Amino acid sequence: MKCALVRPDGITVHTERHPTNAARGPEAVVATILDVAEGLAGKARADGRTPVAAGIVVPGVVDEARGVAVWSANVGFRDVPVRDLVAARLGLPTALGHDVRAGGIAEARLGAGRGAGHVLFVAIGTGIAAAHVVDGTASIGAHGAAGEIGHILVRPGGPRCGCGRPGCLEAVASAAAVGRRYADLAGAPATAAEVAERAAAGEPLAAQVWEETVEALADGFATGQALFDVATIVVGGGLAQAGARLLDPLRAALRDRMTFHREPRLVAAALGDEAGCLGAALLALDAAGGVPDTMEME
Repeated sequence: MKCALVRPDGITVHTERHPTNAARGPEAVVATILDVAEGLAGKARADGRTPVAAGIVVPGVVDEARGVAVWSANVGFRDVPVRDLVAARLGLPTALGHDVRAGGIAEARLGAGRGAGHVLFVAIGTGIAAAHVVDGTASIGAHGAAGEIGHILVRPGGPRCGCGRPGCLEAVASAAAVGRRYADLAGAPATAAEVAERAAAGEPLAAQVWEETVEALADGFATGQALFDVATIVVGGGLAQAGARLLDPLRAALRDRMTFHREPRLVAAALGDEAGCLGAALLALDAAGGVPDTMEME
């Protein structure tokens, strides 16, 4: 669990990391969130700061309007009213959001998408998810599940996705999928980062896997551009650490797929693993209706 105290101007003044205690069940996770949030508020006050709002972001399906974590496999949440529980403990305005959407908001307002207006943030790690952000606000969807770009069908009959359907983008082009595909072909395990390095060094199997990955991502991104017509696509997550090895061929492949749609600017995320905390802080600021620059968010 990543935690931070953040000023309204986006400057982080304190960070912490804590275990979620997910192995002990969702009740233990909620208890940890409440205790950590209370501890952060106490830390802010002890340092002479005034906490005015709290933001929490979680993976899965989130009903942001009700402040409910509808479903999250990672921590076992099922219809947990996280926002109201935290607000009751802290006595502060509180926002609950989705981790990737929060990261997208941070990148759009403070990071690589700043000034673009219309941004698609795509996080490529163990899975693939996206956030469509317009003027600093992320689309949530009717049921809290907007942005699941990892479940666009790109390879019918391809590898089975964790959702149960074969051929989803996540099953073909996530960092986990890259490692699995290489292991299937080479008979030896490798991380996505190692596959990228070996592809750049000219290893044929690695180059094949990397090309397949780029082509699948380009198909998914082209679909995203057809749907959202964004100015900028920001690529984050572990796979984005490949840098130009990913972005250069991906730009070319995406360009080849553009017809009447305008080609978006494709850039690497700028905020790294701070994006989630910064996004949570921005949601907290929104929940508070804006606060003076002397105040703190947690």
